[in-house]
Amino acid sequence: MRAKDAVGRYGEDVAAAHVRERGWQVLDRNWRCRDGELDLVALDGTELVVVEVKTRRSLAYGSPAEAVTARKLARVRRLAARWLAEHDVRPASVRVDVVCVLVRSRGAADVEHLVGVV
Repeated sequence: MRAKDAVGRYGEDVAAAHVRERGWQVLDRNWRCRDGELDLVALDGTELVVVEVKTRRSLAYGSPAEAVTARKLARVRRLAARWLAEHDVRPASVRVDVVCVLVRSRGAADVEHLVGVV
């Protein structure tokens, strides 16, 4: 596994633990279709939350949140609709969150959770 892939996988593990600690139910991880991938799909009560996870080892190239562009969010929304069409889940509402993970050389990763990113 490439170092970049390992960092991304670690960030997704941290993000999944983060949302579970908040009482969310993780329904899917790394769901793929021909149009792309959703990092996490979870239920926060009756609300379906599609979580885009961005992980970085440093801020040298900007914060993880800066990597989430309007184009990327549009793709996540399209994929969320496709996920819903393929699964028997009827949430009260749907939102997109971004979980940013900054991996430190020592200690726990820093987690920033952006709720309802438009």
